[in-house]
Amino acid sequence: MEIFFTILILTLAVSISGVITRILPFQIPLPLMQIVLGALLAWPKFGLHVDFNPELFLLLFIPPLLFSDGWKTPMREFLRHGGEIVLLALILVIITVVGIGYLIHWMIPEMPLVAALALAAVLSPTDAVALSGIVGEGRIPKKLMDILQGEALMNDASGLVSLKFAISVAMGTMVFSVSGASIEFIKVSMGGLLAGIIITWGYSKSLRFITRWSGGDPATQTIFLLLLPFAVYLVAEHIGVSGILSSVASGMTIGQSGIIRNAPLAMRLRGNSVWTMLEFVFNGMVFIMLGLQLPDILSTSISQAAMDPTIKTWMLFVYVIFIYAALMIVRFGWLWLMKHISLYCMIKHPMVFSEYSIREILIASFAGVRGAITLAGVLSIPLFLKDGAIFPLRYQLVFIATGVILFSLLCGVIVLPWLLRGIVVSDKLLQRKEERMARAIAAEVAIESLYKLEERLIHSQEENIDSQMINEVSARVIGNLRRRIDGNNDAHVMLTEDLERRMRLNALRAERGEYYHLRAQQKISNETLTKLLRDLDFLEALLAEHE
Repeated sequence: MEIFFTILILTLAVSISGVITRILPFQIPLPLMQIVLGALLAWPKFGLHVDFNPELFLLLFIPPLLFSDGWKTPMREFLRHGGEIVLLALILVIITVVGIGYLIHWMIPEMPLVAALALAAVLSPTDAVALSGIVGEGRIPKKLMDILQGEALMNDASGLVSLKFAISVAMGTMVFSVSGASIEFIKVSMGGLLAGIIITWGYSKSLRFITRWSGGDPATQTIFLLLLPFAVYLVAEHIGVSGILSSVASGMTIGQSGIIRNAPLAMRLRGNSVWTMLEFVFNGMVFIMLGLQLPDILSTSISQAAMDPTIKTWMLFVYVIFIYAALMIVRFGWLWLMKHISLYCMIKHPMVFSEYSIREILIASFAGVRGAITLAGVLSIPLFLKDGAIFPLRYQLVFIATGVILFSLLCGVIVLPWLLRGIVVSDKLLQRKEERMARAIAAEVAIESLYKLEERLIHSQEENIDSQMINEVSARVIGNLRRRIDGNNDAHVMLTEDLERRMRLNALRAERGEYYHLRAQQKISNETLTKLLRDLDFLEALLAEHE
């Protein structure tokens, strides 16, 4: 019962956080509000305590969230900016692990180099979810946001693989060498990508059988889709490759293939609704869990620092500030270097970095906030080594990593809105042009298909439909499509379509009310009511999509 009540409280806290952020007179990002709520729940007066199991946390929350992010990632932009993403998600991570690791070892001489490298590894991944919560949707230019999201998708794996290497060396189970680590990294990353693609391909091939065996039940099909990221992650981890990259690859495969496009309508509608809800709840719980751990991490670290003669408590806070500043300097320096390399050495095929101003480089630097992966990674560091000795200065690693997460979020909240002030995101105009072009081309194809259907219906002997009725309906539908193709008066076309949609929605809602009235009068059964309402819901979902 205790676990059940804990889950209910966490879910309620996630829901309340969204309400509080809307009613407050000042603006506070949702992730920060959720962290604050989590810390309040862990306050002794409330006394909510949740044991943080890093392996369970990674398995429960990370696969579906990364799967969802991969699903939504536009493959065209991802491939277009592949070079930039690799430079940030792989090369910058390696530079961060080595450079910041040696800096931490220099700042804290009593911390072994392996422990310092482990801390640098968990600090290297960025969090695009936290970034979106801080700045909101559509505030950062699309080109830059595409790169930042691609980086966040890929650097989780490179950061955690680096952490595993460091822990293995510290535990004495692995002797580090550059060639060995490089081969292992390629095996783990490429194996994870291939595992995600292959398992998802197998799922796509079995979907038609699942649909047939389940009788077209959308609930069964949706459950199988929900289980896919967990299955991909577990299989990848079991065979010794990256479960994180396999989840990302699975989501991208789902998004770019025809798996969902060819799925039944009921599954698509229900699946989108379920994923939207789960994404909100899981994202919220990640930050609630971070807040829940804060009081315990703070009190434990301070008490252990008080017993440690080699350090003063206030130095822990100084380390957090200096290490975060170093992370920002390394990130800014790498972006600045890439800008100039692209300008002077890649003249024919320059990268997007070449277009960045100093202001945009600063935005990209402060946008590298840390989040859930960093917390899970640092808490996954074992308490004891293989010989039974305590992992060196583990409490400092946990405190510094947690402090950097909070400091990066606070700096992002303060600095990013100021840097983004006055920036006009012109991508919306391009998006509207693309949308108008796509609608016109699709309308031409639709008209051709309608002519063929009209001819087939007129000559059909099986359906007893009057030819005049076919012509009337066809003329009305084709007329709407012609106006869309013409595009001479987009405002008029949009107004006409919007008016028609509103009238149809009004009629559907009136029908729904009458169905309930008929059921109340016992003129129809519950089964009939359920079927009629389901049909109306499908129609309303399609019409209300752009309301």
